[in-house]
Amino acid sequence: METILAITAVAMVLLGLAGVILPLLPGTPLVFGGLWLAAWLGSYERVSGWTVLALGSLAALAWLADYLAAAVLVKRAGGTNSAATGAGLGALLGFVAGLPGLILGPVAGASAGQWRSQRDVGAAARVGLVAGLGFVAATAVKLVVALVMIVVFALAWWR
Repeated sequence: METILAITAVAMVLLGLAGVILPLLPGTPLVFGGLWLAAWLGSYERVSGWTVLALGSLAALAWLADYLAAAVLVKRAGGTNSAATGAGLGALLGFVAGLPGLILGPVAGASAGQWRSQRDVGAAARVGLVAGLGFVAATAVKLVVALVMIVVFALAWWR
């Protein structure tokens, strides 16, 4: 049984890494779950509960960055409240449409919100582009955080 759980932990980490890039999988939560399972299998002797807590905090930050990036960047780019709300709603509604929706949802939502507020095609396009860049930036942040989580775990395991 322990071997099956160890294989499950490794599979969760690998699926989580894929999920960092592929938006349909919960990337950093899966990485965290796999690392937590591995720490539990080791009875928290090699990897302490404090380390697991730190890994969980990193996973939560990455998850939050994923959902807030588009909206925050839209506001910083001069987008209206409607554009920021549209980016958030687009991200949520895009989930239903699969991968294209997850990528294009925040872009379309931010553009639509900006257009609704100002009726300016140039501003709507700029804000939509920034929302798309927010998606790319959030993916990069999630990848770095997931790799840091794995390195922290490995250093604790083999110290």
